[in-house]
Amino acid sequence: MSAEVYLWVKWFHYLSFISWMAMLFYQPRLYVHHVENLEKKEYCSVILKQERLLYNGIGWIAMFGAILSGVAIIVWGPKNLMAMGYFHVKLLCVVLLVAYHLSLGHFYKQLLNGTCKKSGKFFRYYNELPTLIMFVIIWAMVVKANL
Repeated sequence: MSAEVYLWVKWFHYLSFISWMAMLFYQPRLYVHHVENLEKKEYCSVILKQERLLYNGIGWIAMFGAILSGVAIIVWGPKNLMAMGYFHVKLLCVVLLVAYHLSLGHFYKQLLNGTCKKSGKFFRYYNELPTLIMFVIIWAMVVKANL
């Protein structure tokens, strides 16, 4: 891969990752509004539509874009990436983010079916997990990579 193409792949990777993180940050906030307004059926139907569009319309596309471009970076980028410990930390964090993404889909199905027993407080705390994982990813890629 030429250096110019590699830069475009990295650009797409960053764009996809940022979009995915936006979804991971906002989806639980929608769940907070949903569970705290269950008695307002019209409001919940609007929130359900937003949850579906965000999860399916942005979340999956951005996640796959980030993963596929990340694989391209591993395959065609610097040959020593997999030998660096910080990169393994980043990959572990990606696995955790995928699991978190899938858990949001689980909660969405529960909200859709009216079987979710989680509180707004739970989703407020749950919303902090991707932030913590993102801190580790950025630390690994910026700070640790330069040590």
